[in-house]
Amino acid sequence: MTLLIEMPPTKKVSVESLIEKLYRTEGKAEIVNGEIIEFMSTGDKPGTAAANLLVSLKLFQRKTKLGIAYGDNVGFLVDLPNRKSFSPDASFYTNERTGMKFLQGSPILAIEVRSENDYGKKAEEAIKQKRHDYFIAGTKVVWDVDLLSENVIESYSYDNPDTPQIFKRGEIANAESALPNWTFEVDELFE
Repeated sequence: MTLLIEMPPTKKVSVESLIEKLYRTEGKAEIVNGEIIEFMSTGDKPGTAAANLLVSLKLFQRKTKLGIAYGDNVGFLVDLPNRKSFSPDASFYTNERTGMKFLQGSPILAIEVRSENDYGKKAEEAIKQKRHDYFIAGTKVVWDVDLLSENVIESYSYDNPDTPQIFKRGEIANAESALPNWTFEVDELFE
């Protein structure tokens, strides 16, 4: 059976054809509301923060062997009414590996590092919706990393999705309900 996504009148596109198109899309992109949404490249500070998070997650992966840490631009296919994929800035995944194909299902931990265009009312609404989608897809913890805010990391968990645990500079963050015993020094985001 081919799944269809509602598009503007007279235009229906199968999920399979969107996924095939996503494989051929250069750069970071996600399937949202029946369209491939491309993302701009990130800047210095967000890129550094995401890389430092990935290094920490990779060390945790090697130590525990509980899953795999992934960096930016890795595709996770999901089956939600309004979304068919995610591509977080850093993540930790515990399902089966898929070789050269996109991963199936959501990561257990998804980290989104804000870039310069991730601010304002419209951006806040999109971030909140994406976080909601992560939880519906099975993600246990979503980090919203805001390098310009006093509350640098807002850690949202599936069991309390509207009230984040806040981590500031000088503190040690965790994602306890997703990765017990993994911690991250907030100041490392800025190194």
